[in-house]
Amino acid sequence: MKPIIKDTCHEPDSASFDLRPVEGKEADQELASLTKALGHPARIQILRLLARRQSCICGEIVDEIDGLAQSTVSQHLKVLKEAGLIKGEIEGTAVCYCIEPRGLRRLKVLVAGI
Repeated sequence: MKPIIKDTCHEPDSASFDLRPVEGKEADQELASLTKALGHPARIQILRLLARRQSCICGEIVDEIDGLAQSTVSQHLKVLKEAGLIKGEIEGTAVCYCIEPRGLRRLKVLVAGI
């Protein structure tokens, strides 16, 4: 399958500041949820792959993650999307994925606050 690459997933990121606390019960729960989403090596691979790209990726992700079936990769993408670390757009019969900059930035801030 030939990969589909789109540029629409990387919209200009708003320059607004995230004023949510980095400590406390809610921040701890948020960090626990985000790190749980990162709790599998394949999800780390997917995030690294998407972070290296400046466009959305459709179909190519399965080819890049060795040894996993398409359905397994789809499940990992779902977990990352639900955590807010990636986003996906429907393009025909495929979904194109890319990094969600705000989610990744929030993860970095929460980890730095430990």
